[in-house]
Amino acid sequence: MPELPEVETTLRGIRPFLLGETIADITIRQRSLRWPVTKGIETSIRGSAIKEISRRAKYLQFHLDNGSMLVHLGMSGSLRVLTQPGFWKKHDHIELKLNSGNMLRYHDPRRFGSWLWSQGGHWQLKKLGPEPLSEGFDGEYLYRLSKRRQVAVKAFIMNSSVVVGVGNIYASESLFLSGIRPDRPAGRISKKRYSMLANNIKITLKRAIDRGGTTLRDYSNGNGDPGYFKQELFVYARNGLPCMNCRSRLTEKRIGQRSSVFCMRCQV
Repeated sequence: MPELPEVETTLRGIRPFLLGETIADITIRQRSLRWPVTKGIETSIRGSAIKEISRRAKYLQFHLDNGSMLVHLGMSGSLRVLTQPGFWKKHDHIELKLNSGNMLRYHDPRRFGSWLWSQGGHWQLKKLGPEPLSEGFDGEYLYRLSKRRQVAVKAFIMNSSVVVGVGNIYASESLFLSGIRPDRPAGRISKKRYSMLANNIKITLKRAIDRGGTTLRDYSNGNGDPGYFKQELFVYARNGLPCMNCRSRLTEKRIGQRSSVFCMRCQV
């Protein structure tokens, strides 16, 4: 957390307030994040206009006059827009002040996020797979890459070099909708079932974005509001509860060091 829908929701929330603005100042109260905040970022971005803000995988990229900032929210990070000076919370680490007087505040209790500056490209983006909502991502693509792979299908679709942004929540939900066990070897799934899975990944992510993401503990969007997709989860974090489809008890298993809940009757 946050996963792709939460990052996309954050982008849509902050973009109208920031696009075209000039960065008047930046305050950094904590530099020790997953990667240390880039040294000298203050002098690099002051006075620069925000020409565009985009999302790639779970990263937000702020395109400025002379380079770009790459922001990752980590496991517990969030961005919120302030229209007037506000009280600094305990885990508020970074603030951008804009010429309009608005501020963008970065909050991250676990400090697994990052703020990186580059005048060129960012190495974090170089080996990423396609976006799951793009035309290039489909069942044919997944089937082709899965051949002879023995890794569990859930771990396969969560691999960012295969496809970006399909985290634990949305992988679990998409596999349930597709009737595929998360521990089934990726190389033993037919092209037809991969077509169904790719389509359900798209459907699940789009629904989550429409509902503002999934708030389980720490996440809130750019306005400080929670996401509401949690109410529509079929299997994630529902171990031991009845399946919403067949009413049998859901099962939990560790796959790739992650908890995976599924229905042994509906998913084969």
